[in-house]
Amino acid sequence: MKEPRTIRAARLHGIRDLRLENLPRPTPGPGEVLLKVASVGICGSDVHYYLEGRIGNQVVTAPIIMGHEFSAWVADFGEGVEGLEIGQLVAVEPAISCGECESCRHGHPNLCPSVRFCSTPPVDGVFAEYTVMPARNCFPLPQGLSPAEGAMLEPLGVAIHAVDLAHLKPGYTVAVLGAGPIGLLIAAVVRASGASAIYVTEPLAYRRQFALDYVADAALNPDDIVVVAEIMRLTGGRGVDVAFEAAGAPETPQQAAALARPGGKVIVAGIPADDTMTMNASTVRHKGLTIKLVRRMKHTYPRAIRLVQTGMVDVKSLVTHTFPLERIAEALEMVAAYDDGVLRAMIQISNA
Repeated sequence: MKEPRTIRAARLHGIRDLRLENLPRPTPGPGEVLLKVASVGICGSDVHYYLEGRIGNQVVTAPIIMGHEFSAWVADFGEGVEGLEIGQLVAVEPAISCGECESCRHGHPNLCPSVRFCSTPPVDGVFAEYTVMPARNCFPLPQGLSPAEGAMLEPLGVAIHAVDLAHLKPGYTVAVLGAGPIGLLIAAVVRASGASAIYVTEPLAYRRQFALDYVADAALNPDDIVVVAEIMRLTGGRGVDVAFEAAGAPETPQQAAALARPGGKVIVAGIPADDTMTMNASTVRHKGLTIKLVRRMKHTYPRAIRLVQTGMVDVKSLVTHTFPLERIAEALEMVAAYDDGVLRAMIQISNA
C-alpha cells in the first residue's frame, strides 16, 4: 500500500491553541525508521505545555507537535536498518541521545546535554500520523501486547528508573505521594520488587480507590489527615525506607523528607508547576537522607516489556479513556481538569 505524501498532525501554536494540520510526510534517513503512529498517551508534560506553554526553561516559542509516549507500526526503513520488519508493532524510546558525551559514555543517556526528546521544544513529538525515529529507539512488542500497552511502556520506564534510583530491597516499606499514572506505576514496580507495605497519598477519591484496588496497602487523603503523622502511626513511628514524591505539589517534597526514616531515601519524580521544590534543611540533614531526582529513564524498555508480558505489572487498567486525533484538545482538557475519573488518556491515531 502506497504511503501518503502528507500526514495529519496536531500542532500547539500557543496556550490552548491546538490545530490539526496537514504536513509533509517525513522520510527516514540512514539508520532511521518511518513509523505509522498507533497510540500516544497524554502525559502531564503535555498538559503543562498546553496550559502554560512551558516547563521550567523549556518554552514553546514556535508551533510544535506534542506527545512522546507511543507505540507504532514500522512503515519503512532508511539505509542500514536491521532487526525490524515492515508492519511490526514497536514501542519507541522518545529520547535520542548523542551516544558520545560523558554522560552517554558512562551509561546515563537520560542525562545527555544534547538529547533530542520528542515534544520538548523545539523537537516535534508524535501526535501525528507518521514520524521518524532511529531504529535503535524501537523495541518490538511480543504477540499479545496492544498498542496502548506499548505506549504505556514509556511511563512504566520512568517508574522503573525511579525504583532503580532507590535501590529497593525486599521487605522495604514505601510511601508514594501522588496517585497519578507515574505514582501508580511506581507503586506497581515497588510491589513487584518485594516491598512489604505501600502507603499512597492522593487528594482525589477515585485515584485513592484505584490505588487500593491496584497495589496500595493504604490510600490516604491529604486534605483530611496529617499525612506525616498518619504514616508515622502506621509504621510505628519509624517512617518508611523510601518515600517517592510523584505529585509535584508544593508541600509533597517536605512531606516525603519527613516520612523517610533516618538514613532513608527520598526519590523525587514530580514536576512542580512553578519550577521550585522545598525541603527543610534540618529535616534532611538530621536524618542523613539520600535524595535523588528522576530524570526521565534509561535502559528500561526490555524490562518494562517483560514486566507487562508476564503480568507482574498491569498497565492496561490505567488507560481509562481513548480519543481519536481529532478530539485531542478535548482529551487534554479532560486530563487537565481530572475529569471523568481519568488516569491515562490515550490518543489512538491509526490501526495496523
